[in-house]
Amino acid sequence: MNQNRVSILGTHIDNLTMEETIKEIEIAINDKKQIHHVVVNAGKIVSMQADPDLKESVNSADIINADGQAVVWASRLLKKPLKERVAGIDLFINLIKKAHEKNHKIFLLGAKQEIVEKVQKRIASEFSINVVAGYANGYFEKEDEEKIIKQIVDSAPQMLFVAMTSPHKEMFLYRNREALKQVNFIMGVGGSFDVYSGKIKRAPILLQKIGMEWFFRLIQDPARMWKRYLVGNSKFITLVFKERFLGNI
Repeated sequence: MNQNRVSILGTHIDNLTMEETIKEIEIAINDKKQIHHVVVNAGKIVSMQADPDLKESVNSADIINADGQAVVWASRLLKKPLKERVAGIDLFINLIKKAHEKNHKIFLLGAKQEIVEKVQKRIASEFSINVVAGYANGYFEKEDEEKIIKQIVDSAPQMLFVAMTSPHKEMFLYRNREALKQVNFIMGVGGSFDVYSGKIKRAPILLQKIGMEWFFRLIQDPARMWKRYLVGNSKFITLVFKERFLGNI
């Protein structure tokens, strides 16, 4: 385990700031090495307790950041304090900027066709059309996966962002990490394409800082999100308190 890595409820998490994370990624790209990156939040950590394949795919990653503020609070309660939250959407946006500055290429995979096209167009408008090496929606069959991988590799990007739901994105990247070894940075970004395209509004900064971004998301789509957040968050709190006061999960 890396020196800067802690374990929270059986999940490895790197104790890195946003700046430190970006620096590690830049080094990998310069050295032509690959970094497999994932983020974890309360819901994913809960899912990992019952899904060994998801747990393996996450814990084997090169960099694991705490995406949710609840994870940072839990780290403090468990006396393994993380420096800060490194939100996946913020890292995604920062890396688009970095790609533009360094003349790197990115590939966008996931979401519906109209969403990924909007993401590509916004990047082209705000930065440069040359930043995006290619893109494809996330609605493909298993038998088409090899074709998608070839499309990614042939476009020769330094970074790959995969916008799929969990655990699909984690398993896709874990399963294909060897086939994608020429891509220096691979990352699952969940719903980031929906946010970046404008389909979904992000919570105001104040709600982000106090750890209530999940609530803002819940009120936007209660029918789909109530179980993920209300049930998932409750299970996470229970696990944390068991670990803190009983020494087990």
